[in-house]
Amino acid sequence: MDIKLDTKTILEKEFKTGLRGYNQEEVDLFLDAVIQDYQTFKEKISQLETENERMKAELSQAKKRPVTNNTGATNFDILKRISNLEKHVFGSKLFEQD
Repeated sequence: MDIKLDTKTILEKEFKTGLRGYNQEEVDLFLDAVIQDYQTFKEKISQLETENERMKAELSQAKKRPVTNNTGATNFDILKRISNLEKHVFGSKLFEQD
């Protein structure tokens, strides 16, 4: 998808005139290049819109999944392990009331 024209080139393009005005073949060739560029832009925009929608869908799905750390444990699993460690380290003193 090579872009052949930029806005400056289009703006500054001058056509040579023949006996009856502009050289029709030169104008046609230039307009063909403009049309090709616009088609390229249209295809690229469509491709980016499709990719953008796919990424939005992936993000939406990711937000619905539970948060996990690198080991695959959820936050609940981690809190449960911390609670068990506290019970082991501090024993029943942690749960005694004064």
